[in-house]
Amino acid sequence: MSSKSLRQQAKERNRKQKRTTNFIWGAVGVAVIAIIGVLIWQGVRPAMGESFPIMLSSPHIAIDSDPGQYNSNPPTSGPHYAEEASEGFYDTNNYKFPAGYLVHNLEHGYVIFWYNCETLDEAGCADLKGQIKTTINELGGTKLIAYPWPSIDVPLVMTSWGRLEKFESFDADKAQAFYRSNLNKAPEPNAP
Repeated sequence: MSSKSLRQQAKERNRKQKRTTNFIWGAVGVAVIAIIGVLIWQGVRPAMGESFPIMLSSPHIAIDSDPGQYNSNPPTSGPHYAEEASEGFYDTNNYKFPAGYLVHNLEHGYVIFWYNCETLDEAGCADLKGQIKTTINELGGTKLIAYPWPSIDVPLVMTSWGRLEKFESFDADKAQAFYRSNLNKAPEPNAP
C-alpha cells in the first residue's frame, strides 16, 4: 500500500469519527434543550380550572374556630388552621370545620377531590369513590386528598390554590390533567 492511501484512510477515519462525535454531541444538546423546555413549560403553563380570587386573611386562625365564609364552594383559599389534613381518601367528615385544615393543604400545593355522594345512588357513589381512589393511586398519592363535601351541587369538584374544576361525571383524564397542571401552584409548594 502506498503512503498516500494510508493518509487517505486516516483522513477518512478522522472524518467518520468527527461525524460520529458531532452526532452524539448534537443528540445530547437536543435532549438537554428538550428537558429544559419541559421544565420551563411545567413552571409557566397555565393552571387548569376556574380561577377564584385569593382570599387574604391572617396567617392562621385558632384550631376548631369557624373559618367563616369562602368565596368558592368548596374553598380554594382563605382562612385556615396552622395544621393540615393527612393526604389520602376520607370516607367520612373527620373534622368540626374541615375547610380550616384542607385550605392549609391547598396552600401547600395540594389538589383535593371534594365528592358528594348525596347526588348519586349507592352504586354510583361506590363507583365514584373507586374511580377517585384509582386515580389517586395512579398519580402516586402525592399531595392528594379526597374528602366528602355534601354542599356541592355536582358529584365531584377538584380544587387547588385559587382553582376549581367541576365534574358532572368522573373523567380520569381530566382529573389527572388538573392534578398535573395545578400541583404545587401555591404559596408554599415546598411544604410537605
